[in-house]
Amino acid sequence: MDVQMAVFHCADGFLKQLMVTKLSQCQYALPLLVPDPFTRQIEFPLWTFRQINKSWKKNNNGEIISQTQSIYKAETPMVFFFRFGCVSSSKSQLMNSLINEKHNTFFHRNCTGSSRTRVLMDGVVEIAWFCPSSGKNTDKFTDCVAFCNLHGDAGDHEKQLEILTEKASVNVVLLPQLQKNDRSAEKIQNLFRITTPLICLITEEEYTVRKIKKGKFKIGLKDRNQSDVSEELRRAIKDCLQESSSTFKLEDVSKYSDIRVDEEDDDECWRGREAAQTMMSLLENKDLTEIKESFLPCQGKLWRHWCQKNKELHRPQGDETEIDISRKETEIKNIRQQQHECGISEFIKLFIKAMNSNTANKMKFFIKWLRILLDEHTSADLSALHHKYNKKWSAVIKLKENHDDPEQFKAEQLIAEQTELERISEELQAANFGLEHIMREIGQIYESCSSVKKNKKDLKFDFSSLPSLAAEMMISGFPLELMDGDAAHVPLVWISAVLDQLIQKLGDKRVFVLSVLGIQSSGKSTMLNAMFGLQFAVSAGRCTRGAFMQLVKVSDKMKTQRKFDYILVVDTEGLRALELAGRSTRHHDNELATFVVGLGNLTLINIFGENPSEMQDILQIVVQALMRMKKVRLNPSCVFVHQNVSDITAEEKNMEAKRRLQKTLDEMTKLAAKEEDSDAECFSDIIRFDVQKDVKYFAQLWEGSPPMAPPNPNYCENIQELKKTIMSHALNSQGMRLTHLKVRIKDLWEALLKERFVFSFRNSLEISAYRKLETKYSKWSWSLRSAMMETENKLHNKIENESIHEVEETDLQRELKKTSEEVDKSMSEFFEKDKDKDIMIQWKTSFKIKINYVQENIVRETKRKLNEILQQRDMKKEIDAQRTNHENTLFEKSKELALQLKDKANNEETLKTEFDSFWEKRVRKIISDTSSIKDIDIMRDVREILSDTHGSVCVDPWRESRDIFTVPNYSDYVKVKKSSGLTGALTNVVRSAQNTFGYILYKEDEAKIRALVTDVAQQTDKTIQSFNISKMGYNISSIQQLIGYIKARVMQHEEGSVQYEFKNEFSMDLVISICKKANKTITDQHRLFREANDPVIYVKKKREEYYSIFKKYLNGATSAAIFGEIICQKLKEPIEQSVYKKTSRELAAEMRSNCESMNGNRSNLEKHILKKLAEEEDFDKYMNYIHKPRDHFMDYIRDEVSQYIKDKFSVSVLPKMKENIKLLQQKIMTAAHESTEHVQENRGDAGLWLKSFTQRLSDELVFSEKDLSGVKHDDVDDFNLLEVVIRQELSAIMSDISSRFNTETFDKKLDCKFRPDELLIEHLCKCCWVQCPFCRAICTNTIENHDGDHSVPFHRVIGIKGWCYVESKNLASDICTNLVTSDKIFVSENGEFPCKEYRKAGGVYADWSITPDCSELPYWKWYVCRFQKDLETHYKQTFDESRAIPEEWRKLTKKDAIDSLDKYI
Repeated sequence: MDVQMAVFHCADGFLKQLMVTKLSQCQYALPLLVPDPFTRQIEFPLWTFRQINKSWKKNNNGEIISQTQSIYKAETPMVFFFRFGCVSSSKSQLMNSLINEKHNTFFHRNCTGSSRTRVLMDGVVEIAWFCPSSGKNTDKFTDCVAFCNLHGDAGDHEKQLEILTEKASVNVVLLPQLQKNDRSAEKIQNLFRITTPLICLITEEEYTVRKIKKGKFKIGLKDRNQSDVSEELRRAIKDCLQESSSTFKLEDVSKYSDIRVDEEDDDECWRGREAAQTMMSLLENKDLTEIKESFLPCQGKLWRHWCQKNKELHRPQGDETEIDISRKETEIKNIRQQQHECGISEFIKLFIKAMNSNTANKMKFFIKWLRILLDEHTSADLSALHHKYNKKWSAVIKLKENHDDPEQFKAEQLIAEQTELERISEELQAANFGLEHIMREIGQIYESCSSVKKNKKDLKFDFSSLPSLAAEMMISGFPLELMDGDAAHVPLVWISAVLDQLIQKLGDKRVFVLSVLGIQSSGKSTMLNAMFGLQFAVSAGRCTRGAFMQLVKVSDKMKTQRKFDYILVVDTEGLRALELAGRSTRHHDNELATFVVGLGNLTLINIFGENPSEMQDILQIVVQALMRMKKVRLNPSCVFVHQNVSDITAEEKNMEAKRRLQKTLDEMTKLAAKEEDSDAECFSDIIRFDVQKDVKYFAQLWEGSPPMAPPNPNYCENIQELKKTIMSHALNSQGMRLTHLKVRIKDLWEALLKERFVFSFRNSLEISAYRKLETKYSKWSWSLRSAMMETENKLHNKIENESIHEVEETDLQRELKKTSEEVDKSMSEFFEKDKDKDIMIQWKTSFKIKINYVQENIVRETKRKLNEILQQRDMKKEIDAQRTNHENTLFEKSKELALQLKDKANNEETLKTEFDSFWEKRVRKIISDTSSIKDIDIMRDVREILSDTHGSVCVDPWRESRDIFTVPNYSDYVKVKKSSGLTGALTNVVRSAQNTFGYILYKEDEAKIRALVTDVAQQTDKTIQSFNISKMGYNISSIQQLIGYIKARVMQHEEGSVQYEFKNEFSMDLVISICKKANKTITDQHRLFREANDPVIYVKKKREEYYSIFKKYLNGATSAAIFGEIICQKLKEPIEQSVYKKTSRELAAEMRSNCESMNGNRSNLEKHILKKLAEEEDFDKYMNYIHKPRDHFMDYIRDEVSQYIKDKFSVSVLPKMKENIKLLQQKIMTAAHESTEHVQENRGDAGLWLKSFTQRLSDELVFSEKDLSGVKHDDVDDFNLLEVVIRQELSAIMSDISSRFNTETFDKKLDCKFRPDELLIEHLCKCCWVQCPFCRAICTNTIENHDGDHSVPFHRVIGIKGWCYVESKNLASDICTNLVTSDKIFVSENGEFPCKEYRKAGGVYADWSITPDCSELPYWKWYVCRFQKDLETHYKQTFDESRAIPEEWRKLTKKDAIDSLDKYI
């Protein structure tokens, strides 16, 4: 006891209160008067009693009445025990025998661990209460009685003696003998004089009870049986109590002036009480059932109505239209507006003021005081209402069992009684008023302000600070309502805001979520309170409703072991609870179980008693919840806690019980599997579960019958064992971060709102993590692609220079090895260190496989390209040789002319005339020997080829064709396939209908044809690039190859499982559309080829170069000088190409980093495309985007790159080009210098110098010895001079190249495949392009041919694609996510199917996952309203004004549409 008192003296007010509350729960005596160990001043710790309630039953004129009272307010008789001198008998032990023989309420000298010496207990007065349990004569006392015990000799503690004897109903004194000369004789005589009954217990005398006079007794204790003494004493006390009318109230002790009252002495406690009392004064004289309606208006009917409407919104009925949905959304907004218009009561204002103006300690005192005073204010009325309810419930039961009354009379009476029962239950609900209701009101104030986006008029500070109050409460250890138990709804906006504040105050801490499920009043909250010292409500009439969460801080030692900072405990209302009106709530139970099981890392399943039917019900609910978790890939754990088991020590019995439980769980799994459409056969199929470790049997909580029964020690041991099991589960769990918890709550609740949980659940954490991973994947793949582009460029130069003659994959892999290792390292670090690593670990292997595949694909593709260059190099040798021959011939003839004129003409004009004459003759000679390269007309060639191949068909290829990419549908292009299975009269009917109306395609047929067109266009793009026209030139055979490929693909499509075949117009229009699209690319590439190889153009460009050489020969320049100039002239074009290519690659990399639209994945790019479309408001561009998304993306990238080059040319592009040309100049001069040194060291000639020079540049430039094969250099021997000349000439060439840098040159100077836009297209457009069969939204997966379903976070209005209602032929305004929840039916080639079961339609529908939710993008609603007329014209159908487009959609502005993209994507 000294240890207990030492802790008590050292504790603050909160710990003292906790200690005393726990002592009371354990049926131990509590310190009432405590002397200070140093000053001996007496303290009355009234504050510590404030949370204690006692319950008892008493007989009131034959009626048994239950009472629950705060003990500090209870007025009860009080029996005061004290002693004088040293006595042989234990006073405390004697008191225990009066209260509870089986429990040491008062610790005494004979208890284990006790001693006779006392250090801190002398003068301490302890108090305990006896509470009758039955209200019958069998109780030891018929009413609640307080027992006070003064430790030590009463003669030494006069103040305590004075106070307690004055307040006592009966005084009981122990002393050795009654002697007149004893120092205590005078005090005993005074006790005999006063009217208060007195019982003297004489330890040294043997007689039985003797009545000295009225109200005065003495009993001898020496050598007497303890039980006899106890019985006599009890009778004597009962007699005295009958005669005494005085009562004792704890609060009255504080009125004595000589003692210190703890709560009055503590300024923070006093101020907290004052603030709480100010609030409570507003409730005085108010009807309890009307308080919430008056003071908490936001959470009453308005909140419940909002919840109901919100559920209706998420659970559309039948064939609801978008107008119906929009109407509900409007109603919800209006309710929020009404909530916002409700004034804030003075009660709530005072609460917010007190919370804002207090320190953490003051706030805790304030909240505790408020809870205490609220409980005090409501307990009496609640108790009376519960009594009234129970009485009425009993009457209903009795009436149901009564078989004597006539049926009709009985039915009428039963209805009347049940109506009255429901009225009482509503009163009970209205009267239930606690801190959770105040916080709920604040939550609703916040949610209404958030909805209308402005402050309430009488709120003196910004509403955004309200969640901070709740966060502070949670940090201080108070529970917060997670699910509103009255409305059965989670206020998501409020909870999310509170968690945001929690993250802001604590950081994004990791929490282990422990949730508990069980039948009502099965001891869930008691178990949690005992295990973690929590404050969940457990008193009668205050069972948990809804769900509450409370933070439990983890010690630093445990943090290092368990990897989390807090345990978040989620306590719930009981399953199988009858609502107050007596209705079963099976659906609500399923909702609640699914919610908390999904939320918890570990769920405790609390089973009470051994009733098989109750056990079976809860197990079925739990198993179904766990099965749902498995289906949505959440993996919680569970532990079964079987409470109130009679004999937990029998091992054999436990083993048999576990076997039965396992069997029941397996049976429940089979039942739940039918409901959830699962193939699970046994419980272990849905969750990892060890029946030996994960089932705990608990002893009964109380050792005896409450309210006097102490806790069972075995129960406490069971609690510790369970805590160890929980910690072992926690050891193997990563828990979750608070940010993840917030998202998990949102995901679970939104899925539950839609009823079809598994179908509706969206794991936002996984979606967010996967998007982050995709973004990283995009960067990793870009690193590999970028590195390979450098390698490809280097090897391309070597191939052109004929340095290499074959390319092996091993060579490319070796070149890529370093980057590959860096990517592997980056991936490993990302999966190990990212905050979402626990979520992303499931994709680690698959993404490593994908990166390996990307790498292999890059290597394979690069090898293919380089091998094509090798083949084309050999094919164009003749062209190159002819060109080189022309150049060298001109060089030699220029040299000869110069030598002829060297001494004959000095006049510049004469020399120029002579050279011009010479030049014209030589050019005429070249032109006569070689044919010039003509301009081309691609479309003429296409139509001529089509005329030849379709000569016998009545289709004119020269007719006006249609753009196959933009036609609204393909019905005009198809006819019934002859082998489609239609026979006889039916065939004639179909053909007749076709002749009249045209063939009507199903939507999936349309999708298949569009997919064919898109894929053929993509493949032909690749084929055209492989022709390398800029190097090889144009040949009509390439068009023939394209047309042949297109026709083959069309035939292949027709041979598939389709019911139609194409008309000839389809093939023609497809060919013409594709070739029109490719026309510019082919023409541009041919222009580059012509400029490089047409002798007229090429030789004309070279005139000034040769004139310069001619003049230098005339002026007597040496061979070395002339050779140096020729080398520089030959280097000019390769230098230019190298600079442009390198700058192009760098520009692509820069845009990947700096350009907002390019620096993420495809979804980010799409967001910027949609913004631009909205800004431009061009319907044709929208149609291009909707029907040809890949082409639109490519065009957008090209436009963005072009604009970027224009905008950033002077600050980014030009500096890059200048830097690259400078670096190249340095490399060339280094190569020249090293070649000079090499020749001088080896005594070589000009041939050796040239070989060394070209080899050193072979990685950087397309420049080799063959470029100078016709230039004689035998007489070049001054290599130092050659180096000097190259340095001089190179500077001039570099300046000339630099001077021509401008924004247009990329298109002109580079083959398209080397341009920055094409490099970005190659990277960003290698992804999934499959479109939703309903609305044409593009699958957001960034990986081509990905595994699993196609999906998109936001679908569109299906009318955008042209869907119509069958009955009205009006364009449909449904959004896919709403459509799949409706009872509507759509028609496909395989028949009619409910939209709810769209996958059963097969084909394109089966591969899509369309999640029902309310997350449609406002963007597309705005689009439909803005372009309604255009859509109607395009599809030749109209929207039904009366029911198609909701009026709310028309209120959306372009800004709203654009803002929604940033908000949701």
